[in-house]
Amino acid sequence: MSTPVRAAGAVLLSADDHVCVVHRPAYDDWSLPKGKLESREHPLTAAVREVAEETGVRAQPLLRLPDVSYDLSDGRSKVVEFWLMRGVPESYEANDEIDEVAFLTPAAAIERLSYPADRDLVAQAAEMPAITAVTPIVRHAHAGERKKWNGNDALRPIDPQGLAESEALAVVLRLFAPQRLVSAPPLRCRQTLEPLGMPIVSDAAFGEPSDPDETPDRVRAASARLAEFRDGPTTVVCSQGKLMPHLLSALVGEEDSDVYKTPKGGGWVIAWAGDKVVAISPL
Repeated sequence: MSTPVRAAGAVLLSADDHVCVVHRPAYDDWSLPKGKLESREHPLTAAVREVAEETGVRAQPLLRLPDVSYDLSDGRSKVVEFWLMRGVPESYEANDEIDEVAFLTPAAAIERLSYPADRDLVAQAAEMPAITAVTPIVRHAHAGERKKWNGNDALRPIDPQGLAESEALAVVLRLFAPQRLVSAPPLRCRQTLEPLGMPIVSDAAFGEPSDPDETPDRVRAASARLAEFRDGPTTVVCSQGKLMPHLLSALVGEEDSDVYKTPKGGGWVIAWAGDKVVAISPL
């Protein structure tokens, strides 16, 4: 079986919740902005890039929408990762790929779009409450093996693999225009955020407890801190693997915390509507 063609795109909203649709003269169709991933490109980076190239808008991601899959004429399958985004419409110069960009009400966009999958995504986005804030939260990058580190474990640094992961994470996290960085106390957590080039505040609420019996208390403390971030500047948090699944599942009332197991250097985006968590999207 051939490898699917990977692409990414967006349901792009304006400040007044109008939806962006683009006309492709080569196909004479109306679609959502999207395009293929470049080599080794993260899907979210590709989605933001394609939106900028096709609409002229530098958009900010809000939450991940369902993927869209379909078959190409050559027999291969194509999978498109979609995100809900928001941005300010600007002047756009028509070209051979996209000759018209329009921001329409959701109802008008659904009527204009050529493909059922695009229409379904817009309908789903229209039913969501308005996203008022996002909080990216990541697990620290690789830092060697705990059992091979002889010193204070809080001082265990990221390793070469972790450095590469932290640099790759920074590319994606910048898409959210963060203005504040908060880290669990261990050095490896702070180092994971360092490529963002901003001051980092250490917060014990996001560190995993030494005693597993203390996890519920730590989850409550971390949840309270996250609630403080939903009303201020966009904050990126770096936490630890034994806390994050319990914390994220508690935010949405999910009993199975395994759903939120996070690989080192991986992460999620918490989308808020006021004081409610609308979605937790994987990065």
